[in-house]
Amino acid sequence: MALYIVPVPIGNLKDITLRAIDILGSVDFIIAEDTRYSLKLLNNLGIKKKLYSYYKPKEEEKAKTIIKYLENRNGALITDSGTPLISDPGNILIRRAIEKGIDIISLPGPTAFVPALTNSGLPSDTFLFAGFSPKKKGKLRSHLEKYSGFKHTLIFYESPRRVNTFLETAYEIFGNRRFSISKELSKKNEKIIRGTLEDHKELIEEIIALGEFVIVIEGETKEDVTDKPVLNSVEDIFSYFKKNHGISKNNIKTALMNRDK
Repeated sequence: MALYIVPVPIGNLKDITLRAIDILGSVDFIIAEDTRYSLKLLNNLGIKKKLYSYYKPKEEEKAKTIIKYLENRNGALITDSGTPLISDPGNILIRRAIEKGIDIISLPGPTAFVPALTNSGLPSDTFLFAGFSPKKKGKLRSHLEKYSGFKHTLIFYESPRRVNTFLETAYEIFGNRRFSISKELSKKNEKIIRGTLEDHKELIEEIIALGEFVIVIEGETKEDVTDKPVLNSVEDIFSYFKKNHGISKNNIKTALMNRDK
């Protein structure tokens, strides 16, 4: 038996593939993140199948039940929008299915970060998709600092409520890099904004805060590293190594003490 990973539209229902429709119509049951939401899509396609919910708080528990069904039936995993497992539940189920020798067949299809990257105007030959960031500002800052020296284009998902905090923190850490925001991709009110992080407030102040935001930020450039850091004090040194290498004061002190022994 097989488990199919089936991408669904991120907005425009016409973006579903013919193969995805065929698979959803032929499997014995469908696993959905939110069955109420997925019913709208399936009803639009005229597909009636047994639905099983699968969401993050109960992934392990749900996976055990679904694996039993997959022992003699074919199933399809979908999510609310886009490709399952991309910032959505599903990884535990896939791992358990592989352990049981169940075939995994993943279909290509919609995902929000790809069109956001290609329409950003930023380099797309190498990029890093970082998904959703931590909600608390302190953890957000630590999270973004990890990517400050990356030369790859950076891609993040963010909610409308936190987009201002995210961009302010990104500007503090990355400096005045180019960035873009894609909002409600493929939908009627799709909006793409491009500019530099320094001007982020002016650029987004008129955006209606609805839907999911995809933020694409330029990677580190030669201009970012042209000026050598000014290290005039011990505090400057500690700050530099914490920001650029994730090294704490205690780690530096320990290294110096071990050296002097």
